Amino acid sequence: MAAAICSSGSTGAGSGTSRAVVCGAGVIGSCTAYFLGKRGVKVTVVDSCGVATAASGKAGGFLALDWCDGSPVGNLARASFALHRQLADELGGETNYGYRRLDALSVTVKEPTGTAGAGASASLPSWIDGAIRKSSSIGSQATTAQVHPQLFTRTVMSRAESDFGAEFLKGTVREIRVDPETAQVSGVVVDDKFVEAETVVIALGPWCGKLKLVTDLTSISGLKAHSIILQPREGRDISPHALFLSFTSREGETMDPEVYPRPTGEVYVCGMSEHVELPPDADHVEPKAEAMDMLKRVAGAVSSQLDGCQVKAQQACFLPLSVDGVPLIGKLPHAAGVYLATGHSCWGILNAPATGASLAELIVESHSTTVDLKPFDPARFLTAEKGRRKFL
Repeated sequence: MAAAICSSGSTGAGSGTSRAVVCGAGVIGSCTAYFLGKRGVKVTVVDSCGVATAASGKAGGFLALDWCDGSPVGNLARASFALHRQLADELGGETNYGYRRLDALSVTVKEPTGTAGAGASASLPSWIDGAIRKSSSIGSQATTAQVHPQLFTRTVMSRAESDFGAEFLKGTVREIRVDPETAQVSGVVVDDKFVEAETVVIALGPWCGKLKLVTDLTSISGLKAHSIILQPREGRDISPHALFLSFTSREGETMDPEVYPRPTGEVYVCGMSEHVELPPDADHVEPKAEAMDMLKRVAGAVSSQLDGCQVKAQQACFLPLSVDGVPLIGKLPHAAGVYLATGHSCWGILNAPATGASLAELIVESHSTTVDLKPFDPARFLTAEKGRRKFL
């Protein structure tokens, strides 16, 4: 008997589901577990490396209300920006994970060939005293904010455990087991253990593309992004201004790095992305030395406080990319009870709360009210030919 293709109207595990496995303990998986738990679902979160060990632990944590307006993710971003504020109130975000409103500046920087920079500008915060050519405001405290992404993710996961009884299981997802006759999910194979579930959420970032159940439908790739974390000498004096740079090196190379001061006094600097092969897991992601050196040069060109200061971390991560640049959030059309949440690219931290809340609504109530998930439906990749060839 041929496996059935689940229609977009199918409830899958649907209303009343009581057991769910969330594959992936990054920000998307943790938020999904939190909001499922709020709705009374017993959740087990599975990850091979731990909570927030991949991109969710190494991202910048920048949040913007309206920067995605006019794109398919515009409504998702607006809803999620509001949810971040709500979660900060619920979870003690200012204290526990550095939630705060901040300003955002576009800054043009040309790395000097000598030792002297351009000096501080009266229109800029005093710490931005490097080789600045021009600057402009692109976000205010009404429209931009930040979190420490690792602390945010771990706080959300911790509260899912303490408040709603979620469990964390460390292990590698080997298979999503689906009945070949009914196309109904039965659970997940984690290493050599089978974990039963009525509902399975795949939120493994770029590693979603390693599961056949996903690759039968579409491909998910990863973009490697580098970052450093600096501890300036006078970190507490650095104002909350996120910097989006147009940077030209002394060799004439142009790039668009970003600089995020944090309430801890640390400063996060990122950029230098590249398409390379995805490693087996997050523990095997290594930064490239040349990228680290360039980011230090960027920091020094922006601010004398960042020039030669302590480097607390040098790191890299992989951002999950979909084929069409739009996240996949919703039911897998060929496996009842299986949901996918990936492809958020650089906006994963911003859009995680609304993604998790919407998925929880879809799973428990069969529809989402937080955000219309139609633009993100994985079934958009289900062509008639692919359906006949792979799922019948």
